[in-house]
Parts: sequence; structure tokens; C-alpha cells
Amino acid sequence: MAKAYASTIIDAPVEAVWAMVRDFNGLPSWVSAIADTAIEDGQPADAVGCVRSMHLQDGTHLRERLLSLDDCTYSFSYNFEKPAFPVGNYHAEFRLIPVTDGDRTFAEWRSTFDERPEDAGKYEDIISNAVFSAGLASLREKARGRAVPAGEVRWQGARPAKVFCSAVIRGSIDAVWARMRDFTGMPEWHPEIHSMHMLEGKRSDQVGATRAFGLGDEQLHEVLTRLSDTEHEFRYRMTKGPQPWLNYHAGARLRPVSADGTSFAVWTADWTASPNDDVTLIPTIHEAVFQRAFDTLNERFFRG
Repeated sequence: MAKAYASTIIDAPVEAVWAMVRDFNGLPSWVSAIADTAIEDGQPADAVGCVRSMHLQDGTHLRERLLSLDDCTYSFSYNFEKPAFPVGNYHAEFRLIPVTDGDRTFAEWRSTFDERPEDAGKYEDIISNAVFSAGLASLREKARGRAVPAGEVRWQGARPAKVFCSAVIRGSIDAVWARMRDFTGMPEWHPEIHSMHMLEGKRSDQVGATRAFGLGDEQLHEVLTRLSDTEHEFRYRMTKGPQPWLNYHAGARLRPVSADGTSFAVWTADWTASPNDDVTLIPTIHEAVFQRAFDTLNERFFRG
């Protein structure tokens, strides 16, 4: 199965960008290669299952069906009903994610499809670059500086985690992952963490193993619960710590920014605590732990 992918960072809040791309009939407003679109049978453009009929600037006609639309995760997916290219089983997804560091937006566009043997790699390249990369470059320019529409609420009010911290790391995904993947390597990219080591002689890439470390004057233990080199993600839970919480579970994931070769990092955390404690805990974890770690990665290893 072939895969196409492109991503970029847009200098506008996610709500502003979503207002531009949500309309399944609005593609010509931000993709210059599209000459016109129309939703068939008079259906609304946000009705899942509707079909848009489009012409490219060269006259090529294609039809696409809306398969999903999610205002909470700023994403939609669609397929080809009449393809623009000789490919099969085409499925595409468009997604926006807030960049909390600077209130910007990460945008990614991906698809999977079948190519004929004689076309192997041809349409991966065309769709990744001539379609997705070019479309995102146009969106980046047209969305830059736009304000949040009146009345819009981020994630429709349903945050994906108590702490959602995201930033751009100025290194390739492989280089950044090499730093972040080591479960005992965090003292190199957080100045207040020290004496980190694995208990019982376990490896730092061993899921289920525990790391012990100092954070200031406190001692903490955390268990590695997930490590994925495919998705560039790790997750962990705290089993010993001084904070007034229960069931602390957190993790980070990297995504490539294909437009400039950097990386987009998201770090989230959830736990159970009293509302009074959360008033202090949430901003502390966001700024003093996660954002501090991202900033240190950039300052020490990825200055750009």
C-alpha cells in the first residue's frame, strides 16, 4: 500500500485555520489548483457522506466523499469516488493540532492507496508534493495572522488531557527521537532532573521497567508503559512522587514537519486531584516540566 504525507506549521490559532478548512466545499479558497467545487444533490458541506464534485485547473474532473468530520479534533477524512489519478482504495485524512508554544497550528495531510506495479512510488510523490505539500503551503500563507472567530471554543471545550503542551523542535524527527526515546536521558534536556537510572538493572527501552530520579529535592519513580519507534511515542505512569494526585499518566509523541524538516512534539498528562490542587498543578506541569523540556532540547541540541 502506498502512502502520501505532508505537514507544516501555520502562524495562526487552530480555531482560525479550522474555520478555513472545515468547509468540504471550500477547497478553492485555499488550494489554487482547484478551479471549482460543488456538493452534489444539494446536501450541506458538513453532512458526512456528501460528495463534492471538483475540477482541477487543467480540467480534470474528480469526486470525493466526506467520510468523517470532527470539530473536537479538527479533522476530516474522505475518499475518491472518481479519482484524479489511476489509484485504488484511496483514503485521506486532514488534521490540525494546536501548537501551544506560540498559539500556532500543526497541519498534516495524509493518504493511503494502491498503485499499479508499474507506477510504484509515482503517485506517492505526486500526491505528497504536488497536492498535499503545495496545498498546505497555500493554506499557510492564506491563514497567517488570522484571528480566532468569535465564540469559538478550543476542542469544543473537551480538552484531550489536563495538560496539553506542544512545540516545534528544531531537529529532524529521527534526531529528536534519538534524544527523547531514552527513558533515562531526560537529565540532558531538563535542567532540574538528576540522578535518573533504571531500577533492578532493567533497560531503558524495556516496557514495564521503572526509572528513579530526583526533581529538585524530591524523589520520583515512573514506569514505562508504552514505547513506539513507529509512532515516535512514549508513555509512562508515576508510582512514587510528592504531588497531591493519583493515577498520574503522561506521554509524548513526535510528528514530522515535512515543510522544513523539523519536528512537532505533543506532551500530555492526566491525573486525579482536587480542583484546588489542579489550579497549581496544571500550569506547573505545562510550563515547568513539559515546556521547559522542549525549550531545553532546542537550546542545547537543536538551535536551528
